[in-house]
Amino acid sequence: MPPPPTLKITEIFSSIQGEGLRQGEPTLFIRLTGCNLQCDFCDTQYAWLEGEEMSMEDILEKVEGVREDFPSQWVCLTGGEPLFQDIKKLVEELKKKEYKIQVETNGTIYQNLDVDWYSVSPKPPDYFFQPEYPKKAKEVKLVVSKELNLDVIQRIRNEFPDTIPVLLQPESNQKWSKEKGERLLRKSAHQGLKNIKVTLQLHKVYGIP
Repeated sequence: MPPPPTLKITEIFSSIQGEGLRQGEPTLFIRLTGCNLQCDFCDTQYAWLEGEEMSMEDILEKVEGVREDFPSQWVCLTGGEPLFQDIKKLVEELKKKEYKIQVETNGTIYQNLDVDWYSVSPKPPDYFFQPEYPKKAKEVKLVVSKELNLDVIQRIRNEFPDTIPVLLQPESNQKWSKEKGERLLRKSAHQGLKNIKVTLQLHKVYGIP
């Protein structure tokens, strides 16, 4: 008999969603281990390697446990890059428990999953994403890194429907990045680009995980 399926998990915890359009909502986070990009500005580099193999039963038990601390209907699958592992079974089990599921992905990998919210964050240098995401994403997040420029924003805006917001998120809320984000927003407005917004990492403002 084959062993039960496992996933490598870095951490499972309850907090508020600090990024994107769901910002401020109570959320249960499952941070999966591993990433195929490993950007130098990543603020969760510990999730590239650190983690432990967990069965579905252990993951779900842990999720229910942290839910007691901060009840939430939402589970966010994040990383690292959560789609670096096969998470279909995990999504199915969470759906059975009637959770709403958000996936935060860099967009380079696509899995056909029954989730409620894809948050897509293409990364430099080429800002590549799989062709399914313009129809699947609820939001696009662009980290305001040193590489981000108006040409990238314009290309991303043209490749996603205008109804999907493109969010300019400062790199770790740093001052230079916030100022650059504001400049890029102004330039985007002058170019007539629609539905571009600046944002922050709210959990860092509040000083919580």
